[in-house]
Amino acid sequence: MRITQGTFSFLPELTDDEIAKQAAYALDRGWPCSVEFTDDPHPRNSYWEMWGLPMFDLTDPAGVLYEVKECRKAYPDHYIRLNAYDARYGRQTTALQFIVQRPRREPGFRLDREETSDRRVRYTLHAYALDRPEGERYGDAP
Repeated sequence: MRITQGTFSFLPELTDDEIAKQAAYALDRGWPCSVEFTDDPHPRNSYWEMWGLPMFDLTDPAGVLYEVKECRKAYPDHYIRLNAYDARYGRQTTALQFIVQRPRREPGFRLDREETSDRRVRYTLHAYALDRPEGERYGDAP
């Protein structure tokens, strides 16, 4: 199962050149970029770990791509995404966000159904990856 979050999530993986072009697009509009990573991409997990600080003073997309590559080296089996922020509204507003790396194997999610009182039904998502401990969720084991 392929996790679909952010812009471009239904497209094939972006190449480094395409990532640099998207970073240039963001920087040309004055949107600072940041890199984040996680091994729990649950849809409600909106707070991923930050790779360094947001790059507020960066104007060259090569610098953004450098940070993406360094994060990939440090976390080869994690999800990594690139964010661009638009500060025009006076608060942190995500203008562009997309995944730039995925683990080799994405186990996906299970939909759990629970019947409650008065015939009400509740659904929750359970990530199969969470059945394994943090740091081992996307290894080669089944």
